Amino acid sequence: MEISKRYILLVDDNRDDVELTILALEQNQIDNEVKVARNGEEALAILFPKNGNVTNLPAVILLDLNMPKVSGLEVLGEIRKHERTRRLPVVILTSSLEERDIINGYNLGANSYIRKPVDFDNFVHAIKHLGLYWLVLNELPAEAASHR
Repeated sequence: MEISKRYILLVDDNRDDVELTILALEQNQIDNEVKVARNGEEALAILFPKNGNVTNLPAVILLDLNMPKVSGLEVLGEIRKHERTRRLPVVILTSSLEERDIINGYNLGANSYIRKPVDFDNFVHAIKHLGLYWLVLNELPAEAASHR
């Protein structure tokens, strides 16, 4: 599978979920660099550094919702507020079963909402399709791709 070499921003405070996601990416030969933000505050620092020098945006953001400091929905809201990041693909990847989280995620501009499967084999399968779609098949506007 030919995969774009743009990086993936994984935003998740659960070490086990981070490790499982990276393992699932590796098992599907998705060898893009994965930058990990352990909370929403770290994610915003990567996307909006204080010095303003961002030359490389992620190909896709995998965003958990329930995190300390700044929630996933708050991160999503910030991403959508700024012209430079407004069109970044954001996939909510969470264990939340709450219908209000799904509704709020889409209302704030999430591109997709995936509930983390409990079974590892199902999770690997979900990550395979996620990688294939967002890193290979998905087309971005030229201006969004130029920030990469």
